[in-house]
Amino acid sequence: MLTAAAAPAETDLGLRVAIAHEWLVRYAGSERCVEQMLLAFPGARLLTTVVDPTRLPDIMRSAEPSWLQRVPGGVTHHEWLLPLMPAAWRSLPPLADVDVVVSSSHACAKAVRRPPHIPHVCYCHTPMRYAWWFEEEADRFPRSLRPAARVGMAAFRRWDRSMAAGVTHFLANSTAVARRVEECYGRQATVVHPPVDTEFFHPGGVRGEEFLYVGRLNGYKRPELVVEAFRGLPHRLTVVGAGQLEAQLRAAAPPNVTLVGEVDRDRLRDLFRTARALVFPVNEDFGITIAEAQACGTPVIALAEGGAPDIVRDGETGWLIRTQELAELRRAIRRAAVEDLDADAISCAAERFSAARCRRELRRVVAEAAAYASVRAA
Repeated sequence: MLTAAAAPAETDLGLRVAIAHEWLVRYAGSERCVEQMLLAFPGARLLTTVVDPTRLPDIMRSAEPSWLQRVPGGVTHHEWLLPLMPAAWRSLPPLADVDVVVSSSHACAKAVRRPPHIPHVCYCHTPMRYAWWFEEEADRFPRSLRPAARVGMAAFRRWDRSMAAGVTHFLANSTAVARRVEECYGRQATVVHPPVDTEFFHPGGVRGEEFLYVGRLNGYKRPELVVEAFRGLPHRLTVVGAGQLEAQLRAAAPPNVTLVGEVDRDRLRDLFRTARALVFPVNEDFGITIAEAQACGTPVIALAEGGAPDIVRDGETGWLIRTQELAELRRAIRRAAVEDLDADAISCAAERFSAARCRRELRRVVAEAAAYASVRAA
């Protein structure tokens, strides 16, 4: 298995790299990883299924989409095209003019084609949640379509496992995802954490007493649990984000909870810097929001599942809760209101997630994969 420690300085590796990412229609966590891949491997080709250049940084706008780009509504409703994505990836010609293929995958991108002698490094954000854990993700599908979706996702699991067999090296964005890779694909994965902009997110300002929630306001993120936890408590909560639950939350929020909608990056940093703690009881694959808050010196109340245990050191940089039970979350809030953790130590701990570190580790594992393939070919 490849290692990701003690990476060399960033120099030209002389490697021709192609990067495959699921879809490029927004700039979120997995797209930040792709951005660092492009910075780590200048000149790399970028392939995807559909792309909206207007919502991407300049470095991604030259992405090469598949034929799905021409499907009406495909860019704005890419989720409708999921049944067609395996065919879209397999219809692309094999990437024969590169030294290494890197896929950034949480669905079908690992199906990108390349000749057998070219190594394929898959950065796995997670195996397909809606295929491998359908019952937990069933709310993604209209109730009337769930029986058919259940059958379709079983077929997707078989296909996904067969595509994983063609990957030569797996990377995972957290220890939890590495365990999922082993569970679903029977493969070992090296953990390379996603990038956090620790040059931008750093301590400053005066720590206040208000708590903070940041995230999309949908069912998966459990914002209603966080809002309800503050009902009757003598502490204030600011909620940042937008989504399908926003109107419902505004109507039901107690007086000590304020919803501010979406905010720009500078405002978000200010909120992180002055919050008593970020409240984030969500099972995320990694949790970049948690790491950004910690880079600002802010402790986090987090669920001890998914990527949070890789980020939060219980009692040192935050507090881990074992369940999403309301009573346990309230106990953690009360504890956070009276315990003062070392902001400088929290910020220093977050440096292990810096963007520069991410690039170094990516370059190391890709260089090792290329060297291993070269030895095997000799």
